[in-house]
Amino acid sequence: MATVPNSSCAPGDSEIRATLAAIDHDGSVDVDALLAAVVAHARSRGWRVQGLERVPGDDCTDCRSTMRLADVQTRQTFQVSQDLGPGSRGCRADPAGFAQASAVLRRALAEAPDLVVVNRFGSLEAEGGGFRTELLDLLAEGIPVLTIVARRYRDAWDRFSDGAPVLPARLDAVLGWLEEAGVRAAG
Repeated sequence: MATVPNSSCAPGDSEIRATLAAIDHDGSVDVDALLAAVVAHARSRGWRVQGLERVPGDDCTDCRSTMRLADVQTRQTFQVSQDLGPGSRGCRADPAGFAQASAVLRRALAEAPDLVVVNRFGSLEAEGGGFRTELLDLLAEGIPVLTIVARRYRDAWDRFSDGAPVLPARLDAVLGWLEEAGVRAAG
């Protein structure tokens, strides 16, 4: 596991920034569809891609509906939201569901694919939980990681990533980062 002084990614911060990026989620673009397009493009080029993406059709913009994540490799789904009842104002993220889904990222760590996608750097990661440990472990091994970050979590993202890029929510921008980061099929 990576050592993390001051809550940022320590092992070679410039190396971390070269292998970690987030897509800017400002609400103007379907970033989940964009992430799926990146996965499809990478696979069409022979890249080994693993990780988690939001199941199409889940609308959790107000955290009121069910949210599920899918393993991009096996399509196994994980429910990561919980029903808190009518009138609830709290975030419905289910830590137990995220714990189950984290097995996908641990498998990716063991298999070292060309790219790992993670559906979000969100409230759980901002608070030190969620997929934060798995992200650090992937980065410590030099495995390129692409995620999505909403603007309300940008400060936490900057602290966590030591300023890793936040990319415009455009396919060309994300593919440009992949090329710059040297993300290519390994053989």
